[in-house]
Amino acid sequence: MSLPITADSAEKAISPAMTFLFAAACGLVVANIYYGQPLAGPIARSLGFPSAMTGLIVTSTQIGYGLGLFFIVPLGDLIENRRLVLGLVILAALALLAAGFSATPALFLLASLLIGGASVAVQVLVPFAAHMASHETRGRVVGNVMSGLLTGIMLARPAASFLAEATSWHVVYFTSAALMLTLSIVLRLTLPDRTPHTRLGYGALLASMVKLALTEPVLQRRALYQCGMFGAFSLFWTTTPLLLAGQPFGLTQNGIALFALAGAAGAVASPIVGRLADKGLSKAATAMGMLFAILAFLMAHFLPDGSAFSLAILTLAAILLDFGVTSTMVSGQRAVYAISAEHRSRLNGLYMTAFFIFGALGSAVGGWAFATGGWWLTSLVGLALPSCAFLFFLTERKSS
Repeated sequence: MSLPITADSAEKAISPAMTFLFAAACGLVVANIYYGQPLAGPIARSLGFPSAMTGLIVTSTQIGYGLGLFFIVPLGDLIENRRLVLGLVILAALALLAAGFSATPALFLLASLLIGGASVAVQVLVPFAAHMASHETRGRVVGNVMSGLLTGIMLARPAASFLAEATSWHVVYFTSAALMLTLSIVLRLTLPDRTPHTRLGYGALLASMVKLALTEPVLQRRALYQCGMFGAFSLFWTTTPLLLAGQPFGLTQNGIALFALAGAAGAVASPIVGRLADKGLSKAATAMGMLFAILAFLMAHFLPDGSAFSLAILTLAAILLDFGVTSTMVSGQRAVYAISAEHRSRLNGLYMTAFFIFGALGSAVGGWAFATGGWWLTSLVGLALPSCAFLFFLTERKSS
């Protein structure tokens, strides 16, 4: 039987094994959002998508996730958290099964929308873990959990590519559905109860988010930092597959998947930054992350040709960019979660919604830039985003 979280038990509740479970759960769930990216072509051909609608295969999942960030994640301040997480994970399993069995574009898009919405379970789990940690260890715990989430993001695409090439795209969705059902059983047996103290109605809960967005300067500043960083991240990972597949690199789908695997090394930043934040070094970690992102795009901008050296430089840039984006994300979460424990899920929903929107814009702008001016223009736009975030960061007068 699960035990409720209390103030006295908080420090003991978040054991290393429990932290690992949170991290693994976040990685497995968030991966559902990204399986469709490398599979868009095979899915479109299989289900008869018109060429102009192929982009909806990815966009529908992103729309569902964006809606879930704003309308579902705040429920973590209202509904018992374990029950909310379990409901979302089971919904994700059912939606994945529906996607795998889809025979028409309309059914697949509806399933994708539900997959995205249900996958916001990860953004209930992260503040859940933060609640279980003591103040002194919160940054470390959040960092460790986020490392699992970011690893899931980076590994989802190559995993989907490899599995689909060996079997079919349907198997990718069926496999993930099985993983979600298994995960729901594990979480049901291991997660503690956590009942929030908020007594607002749902409408008042959403209204309170507007007030938080307008009145919390730490939230505003941290969200804007991450908008620039995540916009650059999305631009990079949307356009580098196009760069690598074309001339002069000419990589196969498996080669591009291996490149994405190398980029996943940046996820090691999460626990490091979490420890820095616990030591009061959030501002230094933020500056480091932004400078890494700027350096990554400077390196990538001057790729001389399609040689092995150029590919190595681009791979190093990917690692630096992922390290940088992870650094600012985790230090930002640590700062935002410290604003108010009672409002933590709402604050997280606002923080994530803001930069997720910019991530979607980064992908769209990246696609336009690559089609218009190739990698030269794309990398310049990418360089501008963390540079603007860093210039805004320089106006910060105190740690936040």
